[in-house]
Amino acid sequence: MSISPKFEHLTAEDKWYAYWMDHKFFKSVPDERESYTIVIPPPNVTGVLHMGHMLNNTLQDVLIRRARMLGYNACWVPGTDHASIATEAKVVQKLKDDGIDKFEIGREEFLKHAWEWTHKHGGIIQQQLKKLGCSFDWDREAFTMDDVRSESVLKVFIHLYEKGLIYRGYRMVNWDPQAKTTLSDEEVIYKELNGKLYHLSYPMVEGEGSIQVATTRPETILGDVAICVNPNDERYQNLIGKKVLVPIANREIPIIADDYVDMEFGTGCLKITPAHDINDYTIGKKHELEIIDVLDEEGKLNAHGLHYEGQDRFVARKAIAKELEEKGFLVKAEDYKNKVGTSERTGAVIEPRLSDQWFLKMKELAQPAIKAVMDEDAEIQLIPEKFKNTYRHWMENVIDWNISRQLWWGHQIPAWYYKGDRQKIVVAMNEAEALEKARQQFGDASISMEDLQQEPDVLDTWFSSWLWPLSVFNGVLDPENEEINYYYPTRDLITAPEILFFWVARMIIIGYELRDTKPFSNVYLTGIVRDKQGRKMSKSLGNSPDPIGLMEKYSTDGVRVGMLLTSPAGNDLPFDEELCEQGRNFSNKIWNAQRLVLNWEVADKAPSASDIAAMRWFAEKKLDTLEKLEASFNSYRISEALMTTYKWVWDDFCNWYLESIKPAYGEAISKAVYDQTIKFFEEVTTVLHPFMPFITEEIWQNLRPRKEGESVSLGEWPKMQKVDSAYLADFDQMLAVVNGVRNLRASKSMSPKESLEIFLPAEEALSGELRELASKLANLLKIEMKAEEAGPGFSFLAGKYEFFVPAGEQADLGAEKERIEKELNYLKGFLKSVEKKLSNERFVNNAPEAVVANEKAKQEDAQSKIKALEESLARL
Repeated sequence: MSISPKFEHLTAEDKWYAYWMDHKFFKSVPDERESYTIVIPPPNVTGVLHMGHMLNNTLQDVLIRRARMLGYNACWVPGTDHASIATEAKVVQKLKDDGIDKFEIGREEFLKHAWEWTHKHGGIIQQQLKKLGCSFDWDREAFTMDDVRSESVLKVFIHLYEKGLIYRGYRMVNWDPQAKTTLSDEEVIYKELNGKLYHLSYPMVEGEGSIQVATTRPETILGDVAICVNPNDERYQNLIGKKVLVPIANREIPIIADDYVDMEFGTGCLKITPAHDINDYTIGKKHELEIIDVLDEEGKLNAHGLHYEGQDRFVARKAIAKELEEKGFLVKAEDYKNKVGTSERTGAVIEPRLSDQWFLKMKELAQPAIKAVMDEDAEIQLIPEKFKNTYRHWMENVIDWNISRQLWWGHQIPAWYYKGDRQKIVVAMNEAEALEKARQQFGDASISMEDLQQEPDVLDTWFSSWLWPLSVFNGVLDPENEEINYYYPTRDLITAPEILFFWVARMIIIGYELRDTKPFSNVYLTGIVRDKQGRKMSKSLGNSPDPIGLMEKYSTDGVRVGMLLTSPAGNDLPFDEELCEQGRNFSNKIWNAQRLVLNWEVADKAPSASDIAAMRWFAEKKLDTLEKLEASFNSYRISEALMTTYKWVWDDFCNWYLESIKPAYGEAISKAVYDQTIKFFEEVTTVLHPFMPFITEEIWQNLRPRKEGESVSLGEWPKMQKVDSAYLADFDQMLAVVNGVRNLRASKSMSPKESLEIFLPAEEALSGELRELASKLANLLKIEMKAEEAGPGFSFLAGKYEFFVPAGEQADLGAEKERIEKELNYLKGFLKSVEKKLSNERFVNNAPEAVVANEKAKQEDAQSKIKALEESLARL
């Protein structure tokens, strides 16, 4: 059979993915089999493949392909997320570049642009995932804002609202001035930034003197409503109740007392700005203080900012600091490092802001989700377990979830206000239903749509994402939904630890709320892909390779192997492009093995004893490998499973097995041996297929004639059986003998073509069943028990046995004698130094027991080696 000298991966990858798609091998519908379901962590609809996606989706594909082969009804659901903040920011910027203002064109027109952007830039990552070989059921592809998912989101909102779990509240929130929306606490990234700590003097209204306060944000002093001291602070007890002037604003504010103030920190005085700090807001509420908000939604000073109105907060900060200094209010300014909250999406510095928002009560909802992960007989396993403590901390300290966002791209909150009164609310699926509910709720049949105004805010993106394992199967609230009842709970979730609370915990919460069961059984948390310097791969650092470029250069299979070679769960992946080269070399190895086997001539003759031994060994080695793989997969040690497979294929199959059965030059192989080898090769491609889908499909198709519609991806995973460990141990001993002879040849410069004799120290040193194979692999003329007078020769150790090889004509006995004498001299000197140490009573009596035992072991080892070398020297 004519086989190409190398695997043409670019052609093969396109060919076989199209073949899989055309035959719908990955399509799943409910049937009598047990389901094995994975849902993709949906990437942003306009995103492109990065190294994290590569790792995550390769891991998922390995698990789903293996499940398919194990006989499960495997279903891997693809899809994308609408990513409210990120997508809207891109569309707003695009419109801005075109001279268009979002608010001038209005919501309806803006959404047209957003959908146009999504259709134009969406779909790229799906094609890249196909390039990666991902075996998704593409007929099930979902989008968090398609009609089915949108309906699910609205229904769940109404369900939770009617249970009294969703409410409106005026609270301090995290505000992103760039995206002009609120963020949850989990979407705020704290960074340590360099700044200034300004010490300001507030003059007393009556009498002389002043009070000093330190702040990092002088622009907020225009919103100050009080100065707060600790009631037990003797320095300020006589000032409580008096008033000071706010610098620049010249507004009188009181000095109040509260235990919250730390007397030891700074001056012991705290300026209270309820609109711009969550702690100040709490104190202000307690003392019924006024609230003065000096910033608008873009982070610019408003009318309360006086002559700084319209200036950006950071520009105003410098200008106000300068004015404070000029007017004598600035005592000093010192360098200061503090942690500043920034937006995960835009990078903008977050502003605490009071706002009317929608919230979901979380404390009660979280309880079943805590038990599901933290109980001794937990229904959901986090892999690795180290993340359980993080999960528990978040969940036990959960706060109400701010679910509203001041955006237009997303699921608009299905709430309508009656005549603009935000206390008179109806929630409904659509306008018609809202109108009907309003007429009933407010007892007025004359209400029209003009009387109702829909909430302009949209829901947090995570509010649609937390429904994902349910919404992809439609009908989230329908207890009779056949697909949910069959595919849900899903089996495995593979995702990144940074969204353990954002997404994973919330899916668990809503799963128990809506279906009273877990959404998945296992959560495999991947590490971060880092470069050789340990830096996280990112566009900004320019240290992230193009995944598509890697696949084109090294083949998809090669890159998949490279990614998985060092990807233990929960630990970061130190990626090196050389790993992909190693993966490609592995592809070349099995490709060449295929070429070797398929080019053998076959004859109808009986197998030799060495053939029989080799076939028996590889069959046992396969069972041993399957046992190890089962343990690795069960504990989600996917990298370990790959390494086990890698060694089995490269070392055991390609090297030892094929060498063992390889016919002599010009001779044919036994048909029985050839047929068995093809079967072994098919099993090799089956076990390797989840890791390397393309080359295994190509080889499997080449191994024997196939019918249209057949595929290794539908192959049956080999069955596990009891392993004959004794036979494997005998074979390992035989290989040790073969390697011993080969090393001896190399060290003595003996020709590989020269047949050698070998003498055994005992019958059990080399199994009789394996001696013919040993003779073939080591080119041995004869194997027999050691004679008393065997003449000069060489010895080597294999296992616990010493084997003897008589010196051949090529052997340089003089050089061997010189080598042994040199080694003897070294060992005798080494033994002398050890014995000197052991003869020292101080050392023996005072050194740790383990150290003394180690020295004694060195003594025994040196003595035994000296004895063996002296015997070898005597024979020479």
